Amino acid sequence: MADRRLQVFHAVARQLSFTKAAEALFMTQPAVTFQIKQLEEHFNTRLFDRGHGHIALTPAGDIVLDYAERILGLSAELDTRVKELTGEVAGALLIGASMTIAEFLLPQVLGEFRARHPKVLPRLIVANSETVESRVAEHTLDLGFIEAPSRLPALASDFCADDELQVLCAPSHPLAKLSSVKPAQLLKHAFISREPGSGTREVTDQYFKAAGLSPEALETVMELGSPEAIKGLVSTGLGFAIMSRSTVAKEIRLGQLAAMPLSPRLMRKLSVVYPKERFRSRLANTFIDFAKERLRASADL
Repeated sequence: MADRRLQVFHAVARQLSFTKAAEALFMTQPAVTFQIKQLEEHFNTRLFDRGHGHIALTPAGDIVLDYAERILGLSAELDTRVKELTGEVAGALLIGASMTIAEFLLPQVLGEFRARHPKVLPRLIVANSETVESRVAEHTLDLGFIEAPSRLPALASDFCADDELQVLCAPSHPLAKLSSVKPAQLLKHAFISREPGSGTREVTDQYFKAAGLSPEALETVMELGSPEAIKGLVSTGLGFAIMSRSTVAKEIRLGQLAAMPLSPRLMRKLSVVYPKERFRSRLANTFIDFAKERLRASADL
């Protein structure tokens, strides 16, 4: 119900990038530029300073952003409150999730939730934890599942479940002979890492630093953004990886991969994040509560 120009402006103002805003809104960049031009013509002033490949809000742009956030929030709340008069849990739900959570933990949760609430239309956006956080903060996603508590002050973060990261390697790899692995033992072997911005990468780097080792000391031979691609490479014997045990349960059972706990164990907390100062719909609340319950139950298995 809110003016589309304000929605587009809000995305550009938060991203400070026409290209990133277009991607977040699933629009073309020329369409985004056109909407901003129309809004600037409406107010008869520039809302962005453009130059040298960068943009910044003008003083007028700062004022419009403040009002746009309030208007968009009230518009979303109005739509939701009217729909909830029916008493049904229904409507679209934009969910973001890190790759590990999206590929291995959320599918069953989404399937069970949809079976209970057939009028809900979930849409899952998969990206690394950093990107998911940013998009929830920009209100282009309703909520997001990430591999650590949120660091953004605009977001609230609820604990979902504990997740253990373990050393993963081919059954023929020397590390597979160990019952557990100390961080210093990994320095002798090739390492296949997740990409920067990944929640797994961040937690792993922090673990090595806490053990008195620099992450740069690892013999990193490749960085990949896909857990499936990492598993494929690890199975060739190229090197080891550190991944959530939940992502390799099938391969371990089939004897395709081996997983050993770190010593001390490496545990992380999976979290769901959502905007702090924004009305949350009954649909969002219902899904968050359901997902937390199911993810905790899965972690206890």
